[in-house]
Amino acid sequence: MSGPGLSEKVAVLGLGIIGSRACSRLVDAGWRVACWNRTPKGVAGETATPEEAVDGAAMISIYLKDAPALREIAGRIAAVLTPGQIVLNHSTVDLETTRWLERICLSRACRFLDAPFTGSKLASGSGQLVYYIGGDPALADELEAYLSVTSKSRLYCGLHGAATVIKLATNLISACTVQAMAEALAIATRHGVPAECLISAVAQNVSGSMLTAMKFPTMADGNFETHFSLSNMGKDSRYMLALAEAAGLETPAIEAVSRRMAELCAAGLGEMDYSVVAKPYLEPS
Repeated sequence: MSGPGLSEKVAVLGLGIIGSRACSRLVDAGWRVACWNRTPKGVAGETATPEEAVDGAAMISIYLKDAPALREIAGRIAAVLTPGQIVLNHSTVDLETTRWLERICLSRACRFLDAPFTGSKLASGSGQLVYYIGGDPALADELEAYLSVTSKSRLYCGLHGAATVIKLATNLISACTVQAMAEALAIATRHGVPAECLISAVAQNVSGSMLTAMKFPTMADGNFETHFSLSNMGKDSRYMLALAEAAGLETPAIEAVSRRMAELCAAGLGEMDYSVVAKPYLEPS
């Protein structure tokens, strides 16, 4: 089955760090895009309401901050959704909200993909996101050309909800890893070992990863420019804990890191990159 074509209207809801860049890539690729953001951005194709943005759109891509925002906006657009429209949720939300949105789409005879992503500011700007896909694999195949504009690959995870679980599971690893990196960096430097030595050692150690290579240098420099905010990772950690509770699991690592992120958000660091968990260690003791 061939997918939707460039002549058809598409809608992007949410123009934050990721959504704004995804929207720009779609426009540059020739798609006819309408977009909306709660705080107007003044970009081409922007509409005054989400209802106006989705009116007549073949595909609706949602990049909102969290579950409350998604429930509010999906609740608003539900009344104007029409049979055959395709809704893609790229927001990282809890599993129940994903299932709730699926029910909304079914009630309006719309098609739905659970499609959160991995990748932050640089990846979204260069079309290098990776989408985790949950839902009908035939629909995912149909949307390959559309999704390839903003991503380098798509990983099919299973039915609706599976992609949400995968995204939260991977974020659990990232959150705990960055906290461990902050602690290791603090211990090494407080004992007089240069940060560069630790960074080099980790790069040659089994603990090394793309994440350590990306975040260690900026953490050591005290550069917490936002690629993925602490408040967003903190929000995701609460969704992780809900998944664990629903499965009857004890998860002490993410429980501790979630508490730490909440403390730092309360201290005013929430809109900085989540690697800002290292900042308190950089301050004089």
